[in-house]
Amino acid sequence: MSRAAALKQPAPDAPDALAALVDTARYPVDELDSPAARALIAESRARLAETGCLVLRDFLRPDGLDAVAAEARTLAPQAHHRHTQTNPYDCADDPALDAGDPRRMFMDRSNGFVAGDLIGPQTALRRLYTDDGFTRFVAACVGAEAIHRYADPLADLVINVLRPGCQHPWHFDTTAFVVSLLTREPEGGGVFEYCPGIRSPEHENFAEVGAVLRGESDRPRRLVLRPGDLQIFFGRYSLHRVTRVEGKSDRHTVIFGYAEKPGIVGRAERSRQLFGRVAPVHAAEERAALVRADTLTD
Repeated sequence: MSRAAALKQPAPDAPDALAALVDTARYPVDELDSPAARALIAESRARLAETGCLVLRDFLRPDGLDAVAAEARTLAPQAHHRHTQTNPYDCADDPALDAGDPRRMFMDRSNGFVAGDLIGPQTALRRLYTDDGFTRFVAACVGAEAIHRYADPLADLVINVLRPGCQHPWHFDTTAFVVSLLTREPEGGGVFEYCPGIRSPEHENFAEVGAVLRGESDRPRRLVLRPGDLQIFFGRYSLHRVTRVEGKSDRHTVIFGYAEKPGIVGRAERSRQLFGRVAPVHAAEERAALVRADTLTD
């Protein structure tokens, strides 16, 4: 049996994901009622409130990082890669707008995604994602009473693959928050940059967004992530990007999909773009109206 095939086989008696993978001595996410965990959550909420970005350095134990990094490397060749030109809102060009409007400023986007149905139930990555304790910890950090794992079998747990020469340009997320874990850093480039709270539900702030895209703003912050770092990011209102990867190594990031409502499934067209295919559940989505929590341009 190949290693890739083995990843899809169920494994009985899998160890508790938090105890086996997370540095619980430093991050007591397995005991959320403990004083140490309450202090961690309070500090995490404060950081998110201030900058919209939380990084928990070395969140994984060394052997836990080795396990998830190996899984990501094994699965990375199955990523669906797409090279396109996009603006920060992933919308079509509008010639009626001024040429300097950020909705008319297109950049190279070249990355790949390993879909969730390729990440088997026995993998360390899947076990961490489906661990209820980990989910409760994320909910506590973002200030939600409860959050729910995506019902989308392709987009629930994915691996973002940036090969040498590729980048993820300036953009906004379509979800309130994103939880990610870097498992492999490149030799150069691949730096996360972001502009905290550059827009709000009431104001798109197109002028300042355009200044960032033209390199005329000092607003962007640079964040160097290392393998094993867990990041929670409020990307709906914060413009952000990953700079072009340099050298010969890929950049791998695992993305855990959560929402404040159960049963969330991505748009079928979006699934085709990211994964090159759809799942049966997307057929129902195509027949339903998509309802946004705000009126912002995506």
